[in-house]
Amino acid sequence: MSESDVDRVALDPYTFGAEQQCFGCGPNNPHGLKLRFAVEGDSVVTTFTPSTGLDGPPGIFHGGLQATLCDEVAGWGLVGLLGRMGFTTSMKVRYMRPVRLGTPVEARAKIASQKGDIVTMKVTLSQAGKVGCMARVSYVLPTVEAAENTMQRPMDPTWIPLFSDQGDTDA
Repeated sequence: MSESDVDRVALDPYTFGAEQQCFGCGPNNPHGLKLRFAVEGDSVVTTFTPSTGLDGPPGIFHGGLQATLCDEVAGWGLVGLLGRMGFTTSMKVRYMRPVRLGTPVEARAKIASQKGDIVTMKVTLSQAGKVGCMARVSYVLPTVEAAENTMQRPMDPTWIPLFSDQGDTDA
């Protein structure tokens, strides 16, 4: 175990239940990335090695999938750092240099700001110690009622603690 692993606390991949089918983190989604996350200080991190088939230009990790990775680590940043679940409201992505296939990518999210029920996360995707992509991802932290309204279905009971009412959260 490396020194950096000592300070990492793994987040439960079954936080949203064994049957949830999230493309990014669903443990049993046969088409998904099956990402796993950990809290490290004031950040949530994951490591992912993009493989052939996830290309944009030959040998380069597809930009839209980089954005997906940013959204996932930022969303899990809410879970790991605030104990909350949110819905993405906006994302600004900046591609700094090519992120290559076959080389591990570290995705890291930190809270950039929180104003009421809106939280903005700062994300970096780094490869071989160099930043390849940066993003700012904003989320609304809805109440259970607002989340059910958005999803158009009753809340899975395992999710309810992640949507605990905090202030005025009319989503």
